[in-house]
Amino acid sequence: MGFDGPFTMTIGGRAVAGDATFDVVNPATEAVIGAAPDATRAQLDNAVAAARAAFPGWAATPIAERRALIDRLGDAVMAEIDGFKRLLTAEQGKPHADAQNEIGGAALWLKGAATLDLPVTVNEDSADRYSETRHVPIGVVGAIAPWNFPIVLAMFKVGPALLAGNTMVLKPSPFTPLTTLKFGELAATILPPGVLNVISGGDALGPWLTEHPGIDKVSFTGSTATGRRVMQSASATLKRVTLELGGNDPAIVLPDADVAAVAEKLFWAAFANNGQICIATKRMYVHEDIYEPLKEALVAYAATVKVGDGSEQGTRLGPINNRPQYERVLDLIRDAKERGYTFLTGGEASGTPGYFVPVTIIDNPPEDSRIVQEEQFGPVLPLLKFRDVEDAIARANASDYGLGASVWGSDEDAAFAVAERIASGTVWVNETQHLTPLAAFGGVKQSGVGVEGGVEGLLEYTNVKTLVRRRQ
Repeated sequence: MGFDGPFTMTIGGRAVAGDATFDVVNPATEAVIGAAPDATRAQLDNAVAAARAAFPGWAATPIAERRALIDRLGDAVMAEIDGFKRLLTAEQGKPHADAQNEIGGAALWLKGAATLDLPVTVNEDSADRYSETRHVPIGVVGAIAPWNFPIVLAMFKVGPALLAGNTMVLKPSPFTPLTTLKFGELAATILPPGVLNVISGGDALGPWLTEHPGIDKVSFTGSTATGRRVMQSASATLKRVTLELGGNDPAIVLPDADVAAVAEKLFWAAFANNGQICIATKRMYVHEDIYEPLKEALVAYAATVKVGDGSEQGTRLGPINNRPQYERVLDLIRDAKERGYTFLTGGEASGTPGYFVPVTIIDNPPEDSRIVQEEQFGPVLPLLKFRDVEDAIARANASDYGLGASVWGSDEDAAFAVAERIASGTVWVNETQHLTPLAAFGGVKQSGVGVEGGVEGLLEYTNVKTLVRRRQ
């Protein structure tokens, strides 16, 4: 398939152009790389109608057949990985290697989700009655994917929603619509018409989607602030919601951690994808016994990491994806400078075209500082010193967020005991950001509602139905 324009939406299995378009910008160059359709409200209505028309037939399709088609879709994505990765780098900014990993991960997520099954619980099987509880599809799912991992996070939704028997209208971020539109084009060659519809648009399209009476469930990944608005909009018709939202993820590095062994891992825990990961380490609590050597190791490693255009060989970190986020990150840096915090590295915008911010590490700012309390979602990390593990746990938990966390130490049992006390949906020991379609992932507190992944994530796309038969 071709990955150049024109870019079209997929509605009812057909390619649909927009009455209007909007420009998509390469964040490394600020050059326009394509025009995406700007869906009208009528086109959204058509996409929802196509999904609703396809729903009865898809829900009635045996799960084994749905499973086979989703698995085949994963193979098709993998077969086109080179074209997808280049387009993804152009619109998102991440290096080609990271883009390839994302596309490969998306394919594997589809194939992994396709191995799951819907449980049936027998509640009673007696002389009087037979009772069982099933999990049945909800209907039409409205899925909204973000710009940091536009393809793999969309597949978090596509795989389980379709396997459960739902149909879908998928909306990518207006900052990164092109790769998703091409995915819709590919999916139309495999799935029945209307099962998966892909539409793109500006800021108005999201609210239209979440409030649409023909949408039965909304699955959203994005910021907590937007998640609140999604939940409010969905409440008018009591839509089911899954919200995977922001995080201010802590890492606790215990005094027995091997600095030489963990420094590089800790760097990428914070700075992979330029820090634009909901489960990136946003606050790093380091025991005072190893604070100085770990600080030095992180700064030394940062000096070896090339920041630049993701299409250039050797680039490890690309730009911030979009100008609004770029300005937010620069504002946090300005605030830290104005308050006199110590910068160990970075802290200056490049001054060249592109939304580039160098790796920036701040030395032990106050706990109540903005850079500690707010999710930066960029390549800026506060290192924080602690003496007492109880204090570190309390500081890690003193947040409105609770998405991910990690604990690092040579004594795995001791580290695991600390991990058990962290108030987050997922806590890793001696690694971070490991996700699988076979395990549930979700946040607590203001980091979200519901989960994705695993049987639990599959069940998010179902209604519970209990059938009772009275025996004569």
